[in-house]
Amino acid sequence: MKNLSHKMSLHETLYFQREHTSADLAAGENVCPVCAREARDEYVPLLVLEEDLQRLIRANAPDTNYFEAVCARCVRLFERAKEQILADAAMNKDGSYVLSTPLRLDSDERFTGKGVTIAFLDSGFYPHEDLTKPTNRIIGYRSLINPEGDLSSLFTSDVASWHGMMTSVVAAGNGRLSNGFYRGIAPDANVVLVKLARTGRITEQNIQDGLEWILRNRTKYGIKIINISAGGDFEQSYLHDSLSQTVEECVAQGLTIVCAVGNAGHLPNHPVFPPASAPSAIAVGGLDDNNSINRAKRGMYRSSYGPTLDGLQKPEIIAPSIWIPAPILPNTPTAQQAELLETLDKADDEDLHQIIRQNSGIDGELDAALDRPVHSIRQIIALKRRGEALITRHYKYVDGTSFAAPIVSSVIAQMLEANPKLTPQKIKRILISTAERLPHYEVDRQGWGVIDPRRAIEMALSLI
Repeated sequence: MKNLSHKMSLHETLYFQREHTSADLAAGENVCPVCAREARDEYVPLLVLEEDLQRLIRANAPDTNYFEAVCARCVRLFERAKEQILADAAMNKDGSYVLSTPLRLDSDERFTGKGVTIAFLDSGFYPHEDLTKPTNRIIGYRSLINPEGDLSSLFTSDVASWHGMMTSVVAAGNGRLSNGFYRGIAPDANVVLVKLARTGRITEQNIQDGLEWILRNRTKYGIKIINISAGGDFEQSYLHDSLSQTVEECVAQGLTIVCAVGNAGHLPNHPVFPPASAPSAIAVGGLDDNNSINRAKRGMYRSSYGPTLDGLQKPEIIAPSIWIPAPILPNTPTAQQAELLETLDKADDEDLHQIIRQNSGIDGELDAALDRPVHSIRQIIALKRRGEALITRHYKYVDGTSFAAPIVSSVIAQMLEANPKLTPQKIKRILISTAERLPHYEVDRQGWGVIDPRRAIEMALSLI
């Protein structure tokens, strides 16, 4: 970055021409055109920045056609991530980049979840490279559908493996297959994986069995956080629901439980099922941030919401639930297709037909397009990449509160690394008190608002 001695005071920026955006409604009179926050410190003229940094910042503020300065916070954010973005991030059609979750939430890079263990309850898992290399951070695995534990099921690339692999990597993956860019917020956290079912269908009893196993083994693995990206069968009062009672017991034993609230916000009754409806669980709803750091672009995902049958506010907080970079399960037809599409996308025009011939049988539509001209094949490639939500051959976009929950779990891992003495009750209080509500959306849908990882860390440190 060039010399920033040209920083302007907040007063001076009032005379700097800037196009107003919809963010002004929420943020006040003097907001940054990139992040839509009121500047707490100086603005920086774009002209004093290196050209590639200028282009990067402009590309990620497509709502604003022309601006001359951005807040110093945005300069620091993009300067920190510039090399990785330019080298490893996929580019969108408008010239902007597919941003990582830590960048979009401006997480505190000083803390990575080191020394903290998160347990995941899900239908199945896979030892993805982002968790196992260069150091294997899967410190425990248990399959509850086999009395002997069945370690071999961890290495099976089947339908049941997808969901848990993605949730665990979204939280604790180190982004190894993207040179660290598409990492989670807690890339040094340890994980314990608990397989609950043979297929994607998980019952309340499955979840309760998993929680009881963790209660028995929490000390052995040093488990502090439990992530549950699954829901029960019916709306129930926690007073009469054994799963909710087990959640309360876990929290009483010092375990912080994070639950996806569900994706039924579009239904008339938008129900919240156990375990998310339990009083002590941290129920996480969905934010749609449009793959941007601009607060003006933030909206609600179609997540479930309360009040619950017991009159409890659920969710308490929301986190990104769409445009989430997550790994593609290796050794599957989807992985083969993603690799082929990326190879074709990067290939020269004269090589397209030959590459498709050499990879016959991977994608039927491409096989059928062999007699078409290059421009038609290019259209098919672009449509298929978009339709499959592909970012690179190793990652794709996913959505659902199943992925909002592990993002919150990863922030909690950061908090516990910063202050290991935090109790589940203090953790929940910090997340709620540092969250930021979205304007123009009902409180019932978002609870106390969007998590703010940096402010949560600051408060955790202040309690030491």
